[in-house]
Amino acid sequence: MEKQNKKLAQVLHFDLYEKREEKYNFLTKNSLKSIVWNELNPDEPNYYLMKKNFDGMTQYVEGFRLDKLFEINSPGIKTHRDNFVIDFKKETLLERIFDFFDSNTNDADIGRIFNLKDNRDWSISTARKNGSYTPSKVTFIGYRPFDNQYCYYDSNLIDFGRENVMQHLLKGDNIGLVFARQSTDEYWTGIQLSKFMIDNRFHFSYKGISQQAPLYLYSEINTQQTIDHSLKRTPNLNPEIVKEIAKNLSLGFVPEKEPEGNVCYINNPEVRDDYKITFAPIDLLDYIYAVLHSPTYREKYKEFLKIDFPRVPYPKDSRTFWQLVKLGGEIRQIHLLESPTVEKYITQYPIDGNNIVDKLKYKSGKVYINENQYFDNVPPIAWEFYIGGYQPAQKWLKDRKNRKLEFEDVQHYQKIIVALSETDRLMQAIDLIEIE
Repeated sequence: MEKQNKKLAQVLHFDLYEKREEKYNFLTKNSLKSIVWNELNPDEPNYYLMKKNFDGMTQYVEGFRLDKLFEINSPGIKTHRDNFVIDFKKETLLERIFDFFDSNTNDADIGRIFNLKDNRDWSISTARKNGSYTPSKVTFIGYRPFDNQYCYYDSNLIDFGRENVMQHLLKGDNIGLVFARQSTDEYWTGIQLSKFMIDNRFHFSYKGISQQAPLYLYSEINTQQTIDHSLKRTPNLNPEIVKEIAKNLSLGFVPEKEPEGNVCYINNPEVRDDYKITFAPIDLLDYIYAVLHSPTYREKYKEFLKIDFPRVPYPKDSRTFWQLVKLGGEIRQIHLLESPTVEKYITQYPIDGNNIVDKLKYKSGKVYINENQYFDNVPPIAWEFYIGGYQPAQKWLKDRKNRKLEFEDVQHYQKIIVALSETDRLMQAIDLIEIE
């Protein structure tokens, strides 16, 4: 038998994006010979069968990967029964769980009442036998962007609780960075954070699911405490990467942020950020948050951000680092709705009514939740703004269709609009800084 030629085959590609009728017409009028093909050169390790722009790869891969920096991370929890164990209201959730464990109701009726079904790994009878009504198991969950709900966090009722990671967000004060490995979105927006454990669809993408990395890890032993009786925690950071960052910045690394009055400065010449001699985990988080909110960075490396965990460049000098830390910290506080800025509403809710979310409509700066009621002065940038595949200003209301907005809900939505508007402003400010 003749030895086969080991030369790779020629790969040709053509993309046609039209409605069905236009596609049929194109195929009728053309043949394999008449189509103007694009020749591809698939390269390892991925061998993509479509045209991609990999300019800048050498520079991009010099940065650190988020999943390597945060050594402990996992996808968000997956309950397989969100409508049962997650709710907007704590009282409603607890009432449902109480009824589930009520011994006066048989398993078949429980399944019918709560629309629950047995699967390969879970059954109603086993869950009722092994579990019990325990109100203390209710905790917050970051369900969608700017949408924290209540969750009955019990392994008897949840299929994938990711306890090894989520425990660190339940034991004490913490914050988790949210990112994804892959995305099909043309414009990458897959970065956010939450102080609570997240649902695996916290962000939306046709490829991959939301990954969460806690900033701190709490002791496995609940009784292990510090002198001030708080639980002991350590940074969830790869020491080798932190060491390299510290070396680049000529700064020391401290595991906890220094109180503002105790910050140390070299010679204290002007008490400026670039003279600080140490940085903490929250500073590094804010730096990352700023870089990944840079429109220029997202555009420059959009192909790479779609296909693997995000990479972030090592900070080039302390002045740039602290500039980005400041802006990233502002976005962080705004996204957690902890910044006083989000209390400065730019919208109004002027019309009285039943407050029921019905058919949504955006027109001339007004977001109508029903035929008569609306939020006024909503900027287009806020209404259309994307985070992790969702448009939060739209998604938050869509998830409340046929529900009544309470006073706190109206306030919360107005905060979301401020947060999205301010995020856009701060992103433009970040772009004025030369990151690399």
